Amino acid sequence: MLVIAGLLAMAGLGASAANTPPFKGALTIEPALGTGKCLTAASNSDGAAVTIEPCTYGANQKWIFEGGNVKVFGNKCLDVSGGSSADGTLLQIWTCTANNANQRFKYTVWVNQLAWDNGQNKCVELPGGNTASGTRIAIYGCVWGKNTQNWTNGYNVKELPQTSQSNQYGTNNCGTASNQTSNCQTAYMNSAEDFCLWGPPDPNSTIGDTEHKNVAWCTKSGRGTRVIPNGALKGVHFVRTPNYVQVTGVGDFTLLNIKKGDSGGELDNRGADGNGNPAGGLVYGNTFGVGTQYHEWTSFISENEFCFRACVGGDAMTNCNHIYDLMGCYWNMPANYDAGVFETCDANNDLPMGVYGTSTWSQGTSPTPEPHPAASSSNCVSVPTVAVAPAPAKRSATHKRREHHASFPTPTPF
Repeated sequence: MLVIAGLLAMAGLGASAANTPPFKGALTIEPALGTGKCLTAASNSDGAAVTIEPCTYGANQKWIFEGGNVKVFGNKCLDVSGGSSADGTLLQIWTCTANNANQRFKYTVWVNQLAWDNGQNKCVELPGGNTASGTRIAIYGCVWGKNTQNWTNGYNVKELPQTSQSNQYGTNNCGTASNQTSNCQTAYMNSAEDFCLWGPPDPNSTIGDTEHKNVAWCTKSGRGTRVIPNGALKGVHFVRTPNYVQVTGVGDFTLLNIKKGDSGGELDNRGADGNGNPAGGLVYGNTFGVGTQYHEWTSFISENEFCFRACVGGDAMTNCNHIYDLMGCYWNMPANYDAGVFETCDANNDLPMGVYGTSTWSQGTSPTPEPHPAASSSNCVSVPTVAVAPAPAKRSATHKRREHHASFPTPTPF
């Protein structure tokens, strides 16, 4: 809940963030507390229960936000049982009918909240934060920032749309033919040898002027993205924590089309209008399950420094806070930025940026506090350097949980 005040200050700036998610088409609806779980209709029958189940990306987990309804199976709508506004009323699906108040919902991108749009201030909730498969979903009084009411939206990494937003510059279904003019806006985060950065599509550009249309530059070829030129990366430090992955480092990013002397800027999943910078940018990885979509992420890049963090869990909005857009990499993501170091480590979570005890600092307020110290890391595995290499063959698209291991991770299979 620490990020809510800052995000509310930006709310209302973009029409796309008004009542629906920024993404289009058939979407998963995923509880922030349950990585790898998806909102699921038990069957294509009136009165079928709505639960969370492991994401299989079947028809019963593909939801379309349309005309104030949340639809599944084409003609069924998310429905409040009996139209009762009592806390704990269970959700079901029912054949969509015009002007049915039980089927009216709205989504708020600033807090990932799905609310019953009946004027009763009721929100879709994961009761008790129970992430067990089969948990029935219900409505409760809305509390902004409550993690049991945090629902994100996305896509199966194996079934990406051509574009995820109507206004985006590039594409998401990028194929396998990497090239240096690709406009792919799908990025991956897996290890010091397997990650992507956002960079301008055209030479001699500033991040501030191109944030809406930045494209993915990656260390692995074969995913349809641009590849980071060999020699551009001078130091890479990748950490896997209980709740996020993060990569930091230095290099010559004029080779990624960033104008020499540009101090850079922030790129994140919302931006000022709720659409994200870049608009339509998607981020995936394997650390928390094969093909996990990171719905909360934040990144900075300049001509010679970068940082990128992608978060999961109930505190993802706090750990990937992106309201401190003027503070740069080290203040937001204290870590190892040394040249000549290329390593993947396990680590503890950093303290949340901007939070000092019970106080939250507001950007621009004097005095500016010091950044938090970097969290401790361990089990570091070094490599001599990071160079372009092919991505490995594809594996199953379904979510499979795995344990953290200290050994160097296998590159993503996408």
